[in-house]
Amino acid sequence: MNNGYLNKLYIAMVGLPARGKSTVAAKLKEGLKKENIKVRIFNNGDLRRKLLSEDSSRPDFYNPENKANAEQREHIALTNINNASRYLQGDGQVAVLDATNVSLKRRRTIQNILTDHPILFVECINNDEEILKASITKKTEQPEFSRMDFQEAFDGFKKRIRYYEHIAQPLQEERNYYVLDSLNNQILGERMNDNIFCNVQVRDLLVSDWVKNLFLVRHGESYFNLENRIGGDSELTPNGWYQAQALAAHFKQTNIPNIYTSTKKRTVQTARPISEMQKNAQVMQLKEFNEINAGNCEYMSYDEIRREKPEVFYSRTKDKYNYIYPEGEGYVTLKHRVDRGLKKAIYLSGNASYIMIIGHQAVNRMILAHFLYRRKEDVPYIYTPQDRYFHIVSTQSKKLFELKRY
Repeated sequence: MNNGYLNKLYIAMVGLPARGKSTVAAKLKEGLKKENIKVRIFNNGDLRRKLLSEDSSRPDFYNPENKANAEQREHIALTNINNASRYLQGDGQVAVLDATNVSLKRRRTIQNILTDHPILFVECINNDEEILKASITKKTEQPEFSRMDFQEAFDGFKKRIRYYEHIAQPLQEERNYYVLDSLNNQILGERMNDNIFCNVQVRDLLVSDWVKNLFLVRHGESYFNLENRIGGDSELTPNGWYQAQALAAHFKQTNIPNIYTSTKKRTVQTARPISEMQKNAQVMQLKEFNEINAGNCEYMSYDEIRREKPEVFYSRTKDKYNYIYPEGEGYVTLKHRVDRGLKKAIYLSGNASYIMIIGHQAVNRMILAHFLYRRKEDVPYIYTPQDRYFHIVSTQSKKLFELKRY
């Protein structure tokens, strides 16, 4: 076996639509390129949109019983398979076939044609209904759906998925594969029979969080902030609006396509001027980023809690992280939903260069703890000012954490 065989690799993505395949493929490409490995992605959807009319966005194009359309899809697949082969015949080292490839027939075709170098299949799985709904919604914003209204595009894409479900078969006879939970970046299954080029780097990229630039912002000053009250759904003060507008001006020249907030007015209001100064920013409210629920202490000031509920005040002072408000939450119970919100935001952002999260004090502390690896007892005391934001980079090759003024 020659070195040319060992130093080249085909990666074939596998998975139903809207499961994060293209995001994972892009992560692999960027990560491997940083290792000076020559990588190219061959995306069937991109080729389809280039060669065919917008009719190919309609669900019936994916009906496996429609022979004419099936032949067109097969032509596109074979074109990219052959393009990938030519790339590795040249100076390319890794060719990524970005397509569903869910049928055993298609994967056998890939294996029968690409015999000159090992093939690694990477299957993306994500059966979270809420995430899937949000992913499909995001797909409907693509230009190919511009002639449809939202509901038609959404229902059509779900029908497309059902067609693929009819022919989907799990990885079973392939020599080399990873099965990946693409939301949680977790390997669910794997098999390796060949000596796979750059396998260590590939596996590490698959399980790593990939955040190019995250701007973590605390909402502007609210009326409850002035009164030192906790919880509630208070609006921004005039100074809070000024802070939001200053943030908007600060980020005006930065293209931020995805802004995530809680469902509370103060975060949504903070996002408004920022999104208005962006070209195509999508603001999405995630309940996972709602502030900690103080239970029967909601709307109270800390002085009122000390006077009226001294047992709550002093018990929480002793162990702020593990204390849970009566009928409410604590940092210890907040962690799970904030971690889920963070994973959801990163997943839905795809491979965006910039994302922004506008959260609350406790929520932002939990997000910061995720990247800073703080001891639990120190998390409730992480500094989260309202006149500054955190810039976070977390990739395989770079870690950056900075608190910046605006």
